[in-house]
Amino acid sequence: MTSHLNVFRQPLAFFSNRPMTGFYRDGYCRTGAADFGNHAVAGVVTEEFLDFSASQGNDLRTAGLTGGCKWCLCTARWLEAFQAYRDGRIGRNAVPRVVLEATEDSALRQVDLDTFRQFAAEPQTNGVNGVNGVNGH
Repeated sequence: MTSHLNVFRQPLAFFSNRPMTGFYRDGYCRTGAADFGNHAVAGVVTEEFLDFSASQGNDLRTAGLTGGCKWCLCTARWLEAFQAYRDGRIGRNAVPRVVLEATEDSALRQVDLDTFRQFAAEPQTNGVNGVNGVNGH
């Protein structure tokens, strides 16, 4: 894998292989020229998010996802859920929690770091958690 950075400009952490996720299905939320959806956000999906996503025309359950699954989300889809929450159309639980160390920095083109931090999957300490900045996973 070439060098990809997370939102803290550190090496991108591995995200999940259960299910195998990422645009390249290698467990990393890394993007490239062929990834028009920018699957950069390392999200932990909820049933509420899956309902919301399906209502917007993207039924992720067809990929086998259920609440609690880790999935590399399109940045625009995550932002869409955040905006719906902000506007009072869905609850906070419908916005996926984000594993920041595994979220590629390209997501920052659409969503600022402070917004992502509000939905961090784990509390952050100076941008790094766990062991060697990879959340101990």
